[in-house]
Amino acid sequence: MSLIEKLTPEQEALIPVYREKWRAIALSTERIDPEKAAKAVKAAYIAIDFDYEEPEIFFQDSPYAACNWMLKRLSPQFIDSYLNEPNSLGSLFSAHFFQELSSILNQQFGTQVRRQLRNFFYLYNGRDNPLNHKIFNDLIEKFSTQINEQADNFSWWIEIQLHDYFQPENYSNLMSGFDFCSSVLNIVHRQQEWRVFQSLIQECGWLFAYDDICIICDRPLHLRFDNENRLHAEGEPAIEFTDGYSIYSYHGVTLPEKYGKIHPQQWQSQWLLSEENAELRRVLIQGIGYARICQELQAIELDFWQEYTLLTIDNDVDEEPIYLLKMTCPSTGFIHVLRVPPEMKSAPEAIRWVNWGIEPEEFAVQT
Repeated sequence: MSLIEKLTPEQEALIPVYREKWRAIALSTERIDPEKAAKAVKAAYIAIDFDYEEPEIFFQDSPYAACNWMLKRLSPQFIDSYLNEPNSLGSLFSAHFFQELSSILNQQFGTQVRRQLRNFFYLYNGRDNPLNHKIFNDLIEKFSTQINEQADNFSWWIEIQLHDYFQPENYSNLMSGFDFCSSVLNIVHRQQEWRVFQSLIQECGWLFAYDDICIICDRPLHLRFDNENRLHAEGEPAIEFTDGYSIYSYHGVTLPEKYGKIHPQQWQSQWLLSEENAELRRVLIQGIGYARICQELQAIELDFWQEYTLLTIDNDVDEEPIYLLKMTCPSTGFIHVLRVPPEMKSAPEAIRWVNWGIEPEEFAVQT
């Protein structure tokens, strides 16, 4: 078969279409159909190995519920009888299909096309995929105490499960690539296995899959993002499941519930004085805004020049001292506050820094 050396403009235009198609499927918030999900899982077991017996299937409302279900059953007998093998369905399938796609790339695409399509054929991992990364870290934190208190001998095993579960959203790139090759470029591949894997992604949430049992989690009830596709919600969870398991996030930063359930307009500047986590302090500062922080924490005036005032906050609010330049519009009275480096000693020096070295007098004339 001759190599495909170049994509047509029409084919190139379809690349983002297929990416978005499978991203939407992977991040779906529709309830799973238990019958279809069970059928997809059983077909996947057969596709991996015809010797697999049909697994016993359990449904859980969220990954948290699935981990809790396993934790309550931890015992030597439970591990030996049911879960003596790593949660391997995801790794087996990803390796299987990744090898197939790599073979297609090497055998049927020229160098230019490989460059154009290569991002299709990388699997996400926990770090690349913000949704999985947030849930993984949250589950580790939530269960670490329970593991230590209830099942210390099996803590290694629980962590293995949380590293190796099957997450449909990790496969959005791979699926979009396979779909694009098949539907747009008419490249022939193993259709039966493609249908099996396609059904698994479309019909299931997260899976904890073993030799004899498979736990199928329902999808999130809500997923909320900002305009840069970072997990984000104000006063409500960014990730929310039907059983109440939730994660709060502000522009991609995970928040504790005590902050996340309150709208940023109601955040209190005083929280900055007791918050020890530097990243959370940064988020609180961003959400509250310097103008309100100045007022609520009683910023100290250091110097002024015309409508500009250099202020500092005499509290251990951030990792370095907070110096602020307060600017009051003479015509509207609107107050704008910018943070400046702590080495600023006067209002004119801070004005010069804000305006890229222009002297205050010259800037005033220009404006």
